[in-house]
Amino acid sequence: MDIYVFLENWIWFGFAAIGFAILFNVPRRTLLPIFFMSALGGLVKLFFLSLNVGVITATLVASFLIGFLSIYAAHSKHSPPFVFAIPSVIPMVPGSFAYFTMRGIIRLSYNSNPDNFVALLNDTITNGFMTLFVLMAITLGVSAPMLLTRRESAKQIKVHLLKKEDKNAES
Repeated sequence: MDIYVFLENWIWFGFAAIGFAILFNVPRRTLLPIFFMSALGGLVKLFFLSLNVGVITATLVASFLIGFLSIYAAHSKHSPPFVFAIPSVIPMVPGSFAYFTMRGIIRLSYNSNPDNFVALLNDTITNGFMTLFVLMAITLGVSAPMLLTRRESAKQIKVHLLKKEDKNAES
């Protein structure tokens, strides 16, 4: 894939997230981190897609990245992590798969030709499951980092890491 395509998509992921963040009325101080997290998450997703990993795995990895980055952004900007994570992953929602699923359902309801019924049903179910699994990957990717670090805030994790570094430096 061309580097300019990556850069163009990087920018569009960021602007899409900013649009949703403004729609959700997030604080103004959170807009720049949301832009960069979404752009970076989109770039990671596109990178993994260019390696032919698969859209579900690529979305999961990008969502994990956004989930972990949102924890640290929440600490630095004094806002909840979901303020950063939700607008950042919305551009990764599988709109085309959902659209083709709904279009397939509508076509199935008006289908009078039994010859293409099985093919149409197969395409509709495939698109529906792709929509479901990509949405599950986004949900897992965003929520897992927050659940893993739930007992400790980002500030406490940073303090623990600094204490460990000090102990290692002393010995």
